[in-house]
Amino acid sequence: MSTTEDIEAALEAVLFVAGEPAPQERLLSLFEPDDRETALLALARLRERYSPSPGGGLVIEEVAGGLRIVTVPEYHPYLKKYFESAGGNKLSMAAIETLAIVAYRQPVTAPEISELRAKQSQAVLKNLLERRLLRISGRREVVGRPFLYSTTRDFLMHFGLRDLADLPPLEEFEETFGGEAPGIVAPAARPGEHESQLMPESA
Repeated sequence: MSTTEDIEAALEAVLFVAGEPAPQERLLSLFEPDDRETALLALARLRERYSPSPGGGLVIEEVAGGLRIVTVPEYHPYLKKYFESAGGNKLSMAAIETLAIVAYRQPVTAPEISELRAKQSQAVLKNLLERRLLRISGRREVVGRPFLYSTTRDFLMHFGLRDLADLPPLEEFEETFGGEAPGIVAPAARPGEHESQLMPESA
């Protein structure tokens, strides 16, 4: 059997390199059945060690159904400066407006989004699809059968939300997030990803 310290170190390493939030069940499954109880204790110790504390720059948070190591909010201004100086990949206000409409009204069509924004939204939608913040979740059963747009798990990750129930009131969305999600860079587009590839994703 592994020691609690060994398992805690292994869990820390996994969370450090994981590209997305890791569900607790998946983390525990990394260990032999006889070590699962010890792993649960080690995970609790790790979460305690990475809980908010003076002088700490990292915390473990639960988001989008999993755990991940993230930066402490009070240091986000430094991260923002760092990424801006390196040409950071922030969201435009047009993207924020579109995300807000989809998040609170999903599933929603492109014409409905354009009507609410009073602007054409095709270019913005294409960009958000490429960033994997939106997905196509079906078609509206009306004339022309337009695509329906919904948010993705990456959307939750980008804005640090456990689920859509954590969304702030609609009127606070743009004020809360401004033009970007501080300290979190949107995922890059996958080569060749387009609407027809995204449609089979489940809601």
